[in-house]
Amino acid sequence: MTADFFQASSKVFTVAELTRQIRGLLETRFGAVWVQGEVSNYKLHPSGHQYFTLKDQRAQIACVIFRNTMPPLRSEGGRPLSEGGRPQLADGAHVQVFGTVSVFEARGQYQISVQIVQPRGLGVLQAKFEALKRKLEAERLFDPARKRPLPKFPKRIGIVTSPSGAAIRDMLNVLRRRAPWLQVLISPVRVQGTGAAQEIAVAIRELATPTDSWSPLDLIIVARGGGSIEDLWEFNEEIVARTIVDIGVPIVSAIGHEIDFTICDFVADLRAPTPSAAAELIVPDIGDLQRQIDGFARGLGRELFNRVRDAQQRLDHARETLRRCLAHRIDNYRRGLVHIFASLQARSPARELILRRNRLTDLQRRFAIAPIHVIESARQRFQRTEGLLRVLGPEATLRRGFSITMDEHGKLVRTVAAVRPKMKIRTRIRDGEFESEAL
Repeated sequence: MTADFFQASSKVFTVAELTRQIRGLLETRFGAVWVQGEVSNYKLHPSGHQYFTLKDQRAQIACVIFRNTMPPLRSEGGRPLSEGGRPQLADGAHVQVFGTVSVFEARGQYQISVQIVQPRGLGVLQAKFEALKRKLEAERLFDPARKRPLPKFPKRIGIVTSPSGAAIRDMLNVLRRRAPWLQVLISPVRVQGTGAAQEIAVAIRELATPTDSWSPLDLIIVARGGGSIEDLWEFNEEIVARTIVDIGVPIVSAIGHEIDFTICDFVADLRAPTPSAAAELIVPDIGDLQRQIDGFARGLGRELFNRVRDAQQRLDHARETLRRCLAHRIDNYRRGLVHIFASLQARSPARELILRRNRLTDLQRRFAIAPIHVIESARQRFQRTEGLLRVLGPEATLRRGFSITMDEHGKLVRTVAAVRPKMKIRTRIRDGEFESEAL
């Protein structure tokens, strides 16, 4: 050993210091990498972390998937599952992983912190698709509760698509046939190539913002024809997805064919399998509307006829009831008038005069024919009655020495109980009256 060797090695590291420096060198040198190999020693820890070794014929490297990065897929029986491009994690699986190279200092072991797992040969674009899908799904941007309802009868819509593609022609043909009243505003953009995603995002925001040139739109369609994942990739960019979520106008995604799915489809308020299907989904068919209107008109006509008929029947019934009621009241009034007239006739002054004249005539006739002895007999009876009154009357009683006592109101005092102390009384005797006070 030379002196230079001992001089260069004069610093003594602790294990932790050396391991930390090695970790810094590895993470700085490699950063995020793609690695492919065969899974072995797969283990799902109770904490939710997943550990496995990725190996090939010559080497192996430890890998870890933290639970917050990519939760394990498990069925009720505990068997590994797959979803989309995400493979089964089990011993013997051939996969590609994307992650950062780091050092697990506690063991002095370097490892890959895995963020994406895909079957070997699936491709980087598919992996990026799955990674962004998981990210946005974790933010609940695919949640149906977040999505906006579409208007049933839109009047103004916007379309973001290529002006030269077949998609716009198909949509316009369908819209003209189904909804000729609809106003369509087209924002032409590139739907493929570098920078197309930014154009699409800008076009969506511009259509969603009313200006002096156009009124607010009821909804916006983002559309293009079919193609490979590379052709459709601009609709998988995060800038397009977040723009769709941020604006206030409902968005319909009509990208590719029915079997094609993009991130735009997941965040949009409605996913249409094709551009033509989008045009059919957003507006009702004018023919169907006309048939519905005709049906409603017929139903309304029947309802009006029935109501008018019922009202006429009620009116006729009310008229007949009123007629009978008036006839009954008029008959009662007529009877009352007849009774009043008969009563007036019965109490007529002329009739009374006739009755009294007849009675006087009858009395005169009776006096004229009455015998003289009848008159004399009546005179004698009158004279006898007069004599009895002179003997038994009050004046005769007073002359015999009796008196009559009355109270201060002139009421006859008949018993002693009717007299109260200090009561004023009057006493009548033969030749006059005097007052006194009871003791």
